[in-house]
Amino acid sequence: MTDRTLVILQGDQTGQELLDEALRVLNPDVTRCPVKLEMFDLSLENRRKTKNGVVHEAAERLKETGLGIKAATITPPETDDVGSPNALLRELINGQVILRTGRRIPSVRPLAGVHAPIAVVRMAVDGPYGAKEWREGSGLDEVAYTTQRLSRRICRAVSEFTFRYAKRTNSTVFGGPKYTVSPVYEGMFKEEMDEAHKRYPEVAYDPQLIDATYALLLETTGEPLVIPALNRDGDTLSDLVLKMFGTIAGAESIIFSLDENFDVKIALTEAPHGTAPSLQGKNIANPMAMILSAAAVLRYVRTDVATNASRAIYESVMEAVHGGIRTPDLGGQSSTTDFTDEVIRRVQAKLEVWDALG
Repeated sequence: MTDRTLVILQGDQTGQELLDEALRVLNPDVTRCPVKLEMFDLSLENRRKTKNGVVHEAAERLKETGLGIKAATITPPETDDVGSPNALLRELINGQVILRTGRRIPSVRPLAGVHAPIAVVRMAVDGPYGAKEWREGSGLDEVAYTTQRLSRRICRAVSEFTFRYAKRTNSTVFGGPKYTVSPVYEGMFKEEMDEAHKRYPEVAYDPQLIDATYALLLETTGEPLVIPALNRDGDTLSDLVLKMFGTIAGAESIIFSLDENFDVKIALTEAPHGTAPSLQGKNIANPMAMILSAAAVLRYVRTDVATNASRAIYESVMEAVHGGIRTPDLGGQSSTTDFTDEVIRRVQAKLEVWDALG
């Protein structure tokens, strides 16, 4: 990733408003990190206007730069409309893994006493998303069918990423698919998890069926976990995990495209929440996840300046919450812009102090 251009994928409603807040933090006057921003309008209106051409253009640029940030977008329910840009983007950039990490938010009480990080490593493709569906018959005899696919390549990518991430973070690999009910389909994923453990025997491995995983999460306390999951399992599981730590808006989401050696080739960050139309224009939405998405993508710029800026943003977001600057979803009274202003102030101060101390 030698091109330090960030591909900015604009979105809809509150999603776009929160992206604007994150871009305020990314300003080089704040971070001292001279990245370039290249905008693509992925609003529903423009996707319809271009017949998803703008999504294809953005994906091509992402493959060139390897770095991007995406705002939340609207997915229209009509089957003959433009569909989900998320699914299309993942397909076009060969996205394989989605990482979402629940972590303690200072001074916010988590559910069930959990305090160690819990990372969900979700398949970015395959499963029910994009599966063929149809119905036959009528009345009470009507039957719905679906065909889903699961590739060994994706199973291996997710398993390899999971064990590497667990090794790096000194975490336990926990959970897994319901292979007892689906030994052919979900069993393929379990096979790859078991093989990955053979490659990384030093990583603690506690495989569980997905239903047991949900139940046991409510009993976990001090052990950092990394949970590999099928596409839809990871979708629902990650929302639960983030909410366990206080709010779904409290952490970033990262889509990875990996090369043949399972190293990161593309990192596309986003907030895990939706466009929140009920909050649009009210200046009360929590920008934490979107700002942390900006911090996350800077990690993959892979320069000392960008790494320092990333750390400064992460620390400043958490310190702002600890200092009482909270939006209503965390029980506070601060506005969206109040929170961003405080993060900017702290980032600038932190980088100034670090520079003075050498």
